[in-house]
Amino acid sequence: MGTGTVLAVCAAGQDVVLDGIGPSAIDKRPLTGRAEVHELGLAADHVRDKKHHGGVDQAVYAYAEPDARRWAGELGRELPYGWFGENLRIDGIDVTDALVGERWQVGDDGLVLETTIPRVPCRTFAVWAGEPRWVKRFMDQADFGAYLRVLQPGTVAAGDSVTVVHRPDHGVRVRHLLAHGDPEAIRALLEHDDLPAKVRREAQRVVTRTDRSRGVARQGVAHKS
Repeated sequence: MGTGTVLAVCAAGQDVVLDGIGPSAIDKRPLTGRAEVHELGLAADHVRDKKHHGGVDQAVYAYAEPDARRWAGELGRELPYGWFGENLRIDGIDVTDALVGERWQVGDDGLVLETTIPRVPCRTFAVWAGEPRWVKRFMDQADFGAYLRVLQPGTVAAGDSVTVVHRPDHGVRVRHLLAHGDPEAIRALLEHDDLPAKVRREAQRVVTRTDRSRGVARQGVAHKS
């Protein structure tokens, strides 16, 4: 099904203070050795903004190395491991284009992760990046990275393999919950009873937005008639 590699495992040590934001845990730095991963993420990491980040459905954030390299080229500067606020920098498998509910076996210490939702760029990320119109640019590019929940705890280290051990058959990719998705496929996704809460919320948001747009379009046609 596909195998990739963990290039870096990153966690926030000391909070960074951002202008207009305050303390933030977005500044992730590479760890050495093996890192413990439990239900809420890396034991060495912490979450500052618990309203928008963290929890079982956003326990781990992964970003793809090819996407990071593309951004580095566009911005004309080095973007070190952890710059995107990611816990895992991964190469060799799809991240944003992973299927929702795809399962990854990481390393050989039992760690199993499952993809959930894309990362929504926020004001904290914009201030951290220091780039003009960063939120819009990140949204337009749509290389969001993926949040994952922990199905089986374990440990992870740079150099570990990432093996896709399960792919669902619904066809909805992580990217599709924010961009370029088939609304009907996402609507069908909502029929799965075991959908994680945050996945259900994002899928419902897409369906609601689609239904509203169709309602407006129908009203416009009726008005012209």
